[in-house]
Amino acid sequence: MASPLKDRIQADLTEAIRAQDSTTVSTLRLVLTAITRAETAGTEHAELDDDAVLGVIGAEVKRRVEAAATYADAGRTDRAEAERAEQAVLERYLPAALSDDELTAVVAEEVAAARAAGHAGKAATGVVIKAVRARAGAGTDGRRIAEAVQAALG
Repeated sequence: MASPLKDRIQADLTEAIRAQDSTTVSTLRLVLTAITRAETAGTEHAELDDDAVLGVIGAEVKRRVEAAATYADAGRTDRAEAERAEQAVLERYLPAALSDDELTAVVAEEVAAARAAGHAGKAATGVVIKAVRARAGAGTDGRRIAEAVQAALG
């Protein structure tokens, strides 16, 4: 099954080329290359679905965040800003992340459900994180989820 998200990225690339938006053009070309690389990894070619494409985009966003922090720490503010600009382009394709209040509410509900199922304390961490990730979606950072779950479980 072809990915409508990948098709949208390709259409946006065409528009960015016409608009001569160099940051968007280079960023979308990089993400399309990463998607193609993921499709051809392994022994045979496989079309990625939207969830897999979102995973690739999420990984690329994470790389940009880490690179921006590294450049900022090294005093290269120009490169850090370029990485943040690429991150902003990629984040257009990710679903909205939960707010802190929404995340806290979801974590509280899932902790209660885990306790009702007999999971308690640190042993419930994996169960709760998995349930929260399923409800929060791809737009919410895994680190935020893990920290919220650990804080709720004490």
